[in-house]
Amino acid sequence: MTGQSSVSVHSDRGQNGVNDPVLEAFKSRLASDGLYRPPTHHCTQASHDDTTLMRFLRARQYNITNAQKKFADSEAWRKRYDIDNLYKAFSPDEMQSARRFYPRWTGRRDKRGLPLYIFRLASLDESLRKELDALSLERRYQRIIVLHETMTRFVLPLCNYLPHEPPTPVSSVVTIIDLENVSFSAMWALRSHLQQASTMATAHYPETLDTTVVINSPAFFPTIWGWIKGWFDEGTRRKIHVLGKNPGDFLRHLIAAEDLPAVYGGDLPWVFEDEPCLDSEALKVVKVMPKGPAAFVEGQGVITST
Repeated sequence: MTGQSSVSVHSDRGQNGVNDPVLEAFKSRLASDGLYRPPTHHCTQASHDDTTLMRFLRARQYNITNAQKKFADSEAWRKRYDIDNLYKAFSPDEMQSARRFYPRWTGRRDKRGLPLYIFRLASLDESLRKELDALSLERRYQRIIVLHETMTRFVLPLCNYLPHEPPTPVSSVVTIIDLENVSFSAMWALRSHLQQASTMATAHYPETLDTTVVINSPAFFPTIWGWIKGWFDEGTRRKIHVLGKNPGDFLRHLIAAEDLPAVYGGDLPWVFEDEPCLDSEALKVVKVMPKGPAAFVEGQGVITST
């Protein structure tokens, strides 16, 4: 995606069984259609990093023609919404407000180095739902875009830069969705809100969702799942694990105790309303979490629009 960081990565060989020639052939096809600009001696940064391109290939099972179609559609979408300028000009105060309504980064990572996001739906109480409903559909959509851009421009490149094992590119997130104390009526009221974010991620930020763990699922969740499973492609559905009220063993298998919030069986004193609590490796690189639009670029660090 235009404007993303230039974090140096390798292809996904070993992780996905794809050799470099597949990625190179994809780049060549995109370049011939004006969708990709490789590095030159005048501009050492390519228009899109390898990690982004590999996500589109994975989303279409490495079928280059199908991946090119999906990539072209997303590039047209980005131009239609002028996403680079939307992101750069977005108000830090509004961005902070928007984070209350969507999955948010804890500042921690799973055992593979993937950023850990949490979404506690009970935090979207009636007053917050009224605040959300007061927004125009266009502004709500723009907020979702900006938060996805923060993930792909800042969170994922930062976590990719930090030490992690195995040393494969960090291009997706682990998400805990907490349904504790959520009523059926609240879920129904939030259905369009949740669908909008989910379908955008599937369409334009492919393969950014890794393991998704639904915890504290209520008895009526099978009905809810019947609504929402169509929002995701088959590959994403396979990554969703629906658990009950005691998910500790499953979560501790994925996430070290010091990085797992105490409310979910770990040792981290973090709750959904908190700002990211960076681990020691991240704090060596990012002294202060940016409040507004930012990117992380290897060799340059944190870049903000202010």
